[in-house]
Amino acid sequence: MSFIKDVLRILVDGGILIEKEYEIRMILACLLVRGHALIEGVPGVAKTYMAKSIARLLDLNFRRIQMTPDLLPTDIIGFYVYDQKSGEFRLRKGPIFTNVLLVDEINRASPRTQSALLEAMQERQVTIEGVTYRLEEPFIVLATQNPIEMEGVFPLPEAQVDRFLIKLVTGYVTHIGFVKMLKSVREIENAVESLKPVISRQQLLEEMARVEDVKMDDSILDYIASIVEETRRHPAVRLGGSPRAGIAILKLSKAWAYIEGRYYVIPDDVKAVAKPALIHRIIMKPEYEIQQISSERVVEDVLAKIKVPTP
Repeated sequence: MSFIKDVLRILVDGGILIEKEYEIRMILACLLVRGHALIEGVPGVAKTYMAKSIARLLDLNFRRIQMTPDLLPTDIIGFYVYDQKSGEFRLRKGPIFTNVLLVDEINRASPRTQSALLEAMQERQVTIEGVTYRLEEPFIVLATQNPIEMEGVFPLPEAQVDRFLIKLVTGYVTHIGFVKMLKSVREIENAVESLKPVISRQQLLEEMARVEDVKMDDSILDYIASIVEETRRHPAVRLGGSPRAGIAILKLSKAWAYIEGRYYVIPDDVKAVAKPALIHRIIMKPEYEIQQISSERVVEDVLAKIKVPTP
């Protein structure tokens, strides 16, 4: 897991992504367990820089799609074109054939276009004109959405939101971080373009396989199940976490432990990943939304209520 330290050293200690260590760790954890991330934040908080920088350091291909209402599914997955010279139809692959796919402002595309991502996210394959193509591993979708602009957008259906292993809510840096950023704008831009891989793609796949061997005690499994079940009983919740939410916490806890340099999971690992794994899977009752009680608050209440297992 030394490559994790290298990534954090270059991006965080090197001042490329200021005050974004938690977000970087969560994206790496998501990648290690073959998940996808929904990143919510206002424009200008380094979402694209984060995705591009991680892809460069991990020797992964990076593609970006700017979602718009007139975008078609074929603009994402690709289509066949007729080659007059050969007299045959040839596949022109879309941007989904990559390792790191940044889907910018996913809620600006129509539901039909949004659904073009589902097969790739769930089954890691794409079907074009009845022919199925496997996507190269690793493959991760990093989708962004702006929480402020609500006009001309198509909110993701709950079933599609649930396909994302995590939801990251990222915001502005502190005043000190902002001043630091302003002092080194040019250096940051140049540094992103000059990043070199710290690990090969094959080595990354081997690291991903090792995460699966991280041990988890039965008491931790019971802790995860209790957290998910308690979200369903919270008075402000209309629909709590599903079994998939528990699986998400399990996978992410193993990845977080691995990032921390351990081959076993402790309760603090579960706490670290609970919010990103749960907040987009909890549907609030309307009367509590009006009171501005959020799903983040629900997870905090649940973590405070459930007894932490002891060794």
